[in-house]
Amino acid sequence: MKYTIIKSILKINPKAEVSVSGNDINSIVWENGTKPIPKEQIEALLPIVEFEMALDELRAKRNKLLADTDFHALSDQTLSPEMIAYRQALRDITEGLLTVEEVNAVVFPTKP
Repeated sequence: MKYTIIKSILKINPKAEVSVSGNDINSIVWENGTKPIPKEQIEALLPIVEFEMALDELRAKRNKLLADTDFHALSDQTLSPEMIAYRQALRDITEGLLTVEEVNAVVFPTKP
């Protein structure tokens, strides 16, 4: 939660200098003259930032799985239909996701 709070603040003010102790929005310390942002504005961004962070993590996992099969797609290789379908399913895995819960419920396809 600490990093979610900080990322939410930085979405509002990318130059903000802050620290947060624990996971409490009430423990924000505004440093080096950074103008405080109302707590309500930060709280409004928390769900958006949580979703973005979950999606970033999902994409990182997906990208690793794609990279692990890249050698199958070299010009001197012929991809099997199963591998083509697997790689496409990986590329499509983030489509239609709207909530953190949906992101966390994603089941990766099985590698052929």
